[in-house]
Amino acid sequence: MSKRGRPRDFDYSSIVDVAMKTFWINGYEGCSTQNLCSDTGLGKGSLYNTFGSKHELYKQVLERYHENGIRDQKEILENPISVKERLSNFFAWALEEDFKHTDHRGCLLINAGLERANHDPMVEEIVSKHVELLLQALERVMEEGLRTGEIKKRQSAVDLASLFLSSYYGLRVLITSIQNRTLAEQIINGTMESIFGA
Repeated sequence: MSKRGRPRDFDYSSIVDVAMKTFWINGYEGCSTQNLCSDTGLGKGSLYNTFGSKHELYKQVLERYHENGIRDQKEILENPISVKERLSNFFAWALEEDFKHTDHRGCLLINAGLERANHDPMVEEIVSKHVELLLQALERVMEEGLRTGEIKKRQSAVDLASLFLSSYYGLRVLITSIQNRTLAEQIINGTMESIFGA
């Protein structure tokens, strides 16, 4: 049964997607209830009847972003091509994601973590879950590369995955701050060389 105050054409998923863009552009603190109502087309009563609070809507947004992101990332990393191609494609995906927005929007989860993870357990939990799942996927890729001899380093898969992950997140924070593609590509090339050699 629909809740009182909802518009007739209410679509829960669409509302979350619209709210995602609003939070993404403004951040949590910079996003007012009025911003959300204006962008989603919901009245204040309908917004609170449906989601309970601004914070709960933010949770739904971050969960959606996490689920979509980890799905796309795992799809790249589990592609049955060479390990080097997978990791290269992963970086290429990140560049595409971060350079397609001219407003320096960056990664929503990284932004949320920087803004709120140190005082919002919900944000910390979602960001930590995403990072852990990505790290596990990277470890499996590195293990495969070491097993097949494609990666000739004597480091462990855990160490190599951690190296890649730190470069990846550092790169995405940097791109959000300064959209310098040349520098981004230099960082990527340096990371790949450190894993696979010249």
